[in-house]
Amino acid sequence: MGESTKSPSSASKYYGILEIPKSASLKDICKAYKHLVKKWHPDRNKSNQAEAVDKFRSINEAYRVLSKKKREEADLFKSDTAKTPKKSSKDEEDELQISSPTLLSRTTSRISPTVDFYTSMPACFTMSGTNTPTTPGTPVSDQPPNNLSKVASKPIIFSQSTSRRKTQPIEKKLECTLEELCNGCVKKVIITRDVVATTGLIVKEEEVVTIMVKPGWKRGTKITFEGKGDERTGDIIFSIDEKTHPLYKREGDDLLLGVEVPLVQALTGCTITVPLLGGDEAMTMSFDDEIIYPGFEKVIPGQGMPKSKQESTNRGNLVLQFLIQFPLELSDEQKSEVVSILDNHNS
Repeated sequence: MGESTKSPSSASKYYGILEIPKSASLKDICKAYKHLVKKWHPDRNKSNQAEAVDKFRSINEAYRVLSKKKREEADLFKSDTAKTPKKSSKDEEDELQISSPTLLSRTTSRISPTVDFYTSMPACFTMSGTNTPTTPGTPVSDQPPNNLSKVASKPIIFSQSTSRRKTQPIEKKLECTLEELCNGCVKKVIITRDVVATTGLIVKEEEVVTIMVKPGWKRGTKITFEGKGDERTGDIIFSIDEKTHPLYKREGDDLLLGVEVPLVQALTGCTITVPLLGGDEAMTMSFDDEIIYPGFEKVIPGQGMPKSKQESTNRGNLVLQFLIQFPLELSDEQKSEVVSILDNHNS
């Protein structure tokens, strides 16, 4: 639909609407337009929306008329100075940039100033970021003004497909006895984690995970389950922790076992029964030909912990550490006998 030629008095009115002098350039017109269209946008003036709609239409009409008038004057000037040197490509680029103002919206769209603002405005331009569909080719006056107040505002819900940075994983301890770490076992653990439901809410979710504990695993061995932690963390890591054993102490692949013997048996010989951790029957050992002294140790090869990175038959050692039970008191006669025995031994 063509636009009629405006009289000089009408043009004066449009200068007043944009609040600029008649000597304003096209660049000044664009600058004033950007300022006023942002100020009087109906989405920003909910309390006086009717006035804002009228102002908004007037600003757009004034911009169309004055920008067209300035371009016609520029074209007339070009025709009168056809013999003047041609503008450089840089000047043309500058003029092109000025002729299409960039509106200050959240999506920063370019709008053609020679068309109706509501009829040809990209749908993404609305200040609230939603679509405001209109019928192409329909004048602004025929558009229902209440369309401006019907812009839908929807809450933002974080979906499960939203990209997020993976933070530190959750770490939990998994306690195992020395017997379980020696022979291997299966552990079933119930984990509870926070997940984002399809509604966008965070809910609790339980799941049972199975851990195959291999023979020879040590304290600090880590088992990682990817994606089994909270929605924010992603992974969950179980760290093996050894329970204290009533008899054995572990050092690497070896087992240490303390054995107490009375002083008399330590000096004269004894036979002891040694329990074994691997499930085998107890072992009987005789020390009739050996003197057991403080700090005495006896190594039993292959009766320690399995070496996890080697064959299951390859095991560490069992080390017996002897503790001598000295008598708490001796009579004078017993002391004399001890001295006599030791003196005869040294001589």
